[in-house]
Amino acid sequence: MKNVKPRVKVPKSASAGEVITIKTLISHPMESGQRKDKDGNVIPREIINRFTCDFNGENVIDVTLDPAVSTNPYIEFDAKVPEAGEFKFTWYDDDGSIYEDSKTIAIG
Repeated sequence: MKNVKPRVKVPKSASAGEVITIKTLISHPMESGQRKDKDGNVIPREIINRFTCDFNGENVIDVTLDPAVSTNPYIEFDAKVPEAGEFKFTWYDDDGSIYEDSKTIAIG
């Protein structure tokens, strides 16, 4: 079983209309399916293939990830905060697993 752990950094508060920087990192092997183990067997592909972020139900970013992305993918992006609410982060794995995290942000 994989030990997949998402981590997200979002400011606790922002001014209405402010653009903030969001940083995400997920612990994941991101195996491309191109490498072989010590016995010469192909290591099966196993990647996070999609990442999304929504704010209060509205999509902020939707990223498709390819096998060339490194282990433990780090994604940093800016988002405008129109109001207080919740960011929801979702990572989609090749094996059908979905990993989620959420962070709230206040206006102040």
